[in-house]
Amino acid sequence: MSLNKSASRYMVAIADDHRLVAESLSHLINDIPGFEVILIGSNGKVLLDKLANSPTLPDIAILDINMPEMNGVATARQLSETYPNIRLLALSMNDDETSVIQMIRSGCRGYLLKDCTQSELQRAMTEILERGFYYSDFVTGKLIHTIHKEEKNPDQLVRLTEREMEFLKYAASEMTYKEIANSMKLSERTIDGYREALFEKLQVKSRVGLVLFAIRAGWVKADRT
Repeated sequence: MSLNKSASRYMVAIADDHRLVAESLSHLINDIPGFEVILIGSNGKVLLDKLANSPTLPDIAILDINMPEMNGVATARQLSETYPNIRLLALSMNDDETSVIQMIRSGCRGYLLKDCTQSELQRAMTEILERGFYYSDFVTGKLIHTIHKEEKNPDQLVRLTEREMEFLKYAASEMTYKEIANSMKLSERTIDGYREALFEKLQVKSRVGLVLFAIRAGWVKADRT
C-alpha cells in the first residue's frame, strides 16, 4: 500500500455532519504525533468533492454513519471504489449490530464508538494503516483480522451444509432472525439451532462475526455499489 506520509506524518480526512464534533476530532488528531487532518467534510458528498480537488490524498478517512445527503455507508462504498488506497475507519454513536455490519461490508477496516479515548483512536488509526485492520473487543478483532489476512481460504477448513450456507447468506443481510425463519420456512427455534451451530463451526460469538467470516470466505460479497 502506498501511503502519503510527509515528514513522518499520516494524512487524515474526516466526514461528520456535526461541525463541533468534526472540529474537536480534528484538534484531537492533530495533537497525536504523526497525524495531520487535511480535509473535513460535512457529509460524504462534500468529502468526495474535496478529495477530487485535493493535490494530496489522505491515508485514512474517518467516517460518521448518520449524515445528510450521503451517509457513511454510501461514502465508504464510494471511497472504496474510487480511492482503494485510502483506509477507512467508522466512528459513530451507533453501537448496534446492523451499523457495524453495514460499515464493515462497505469497506471500513475498523469501527469505533464516539466515546472512545484519544489513545484508542490513535491505536485504531495506526493499526489500520500499518496492519490493515483494527481489532477491538467491540467488533471482535480476531474476526477483522480473519477478513483481511491473505492466508488460507476458510472454505478449505470449514464445510457447511446447503441450509447452513443459506442461513449464513440471510444472516449477512439486514433481515431479523424471525424474517429469516419465514424465508427459510423454518421455526425460529430451528434458526436458533443453525446460528449456534455456525457459531461453533466458525468459532465466532456474534452475528457480526458470522458476516465477517462469510465475507472473508467469499461466501458473501462486501457491498461496493
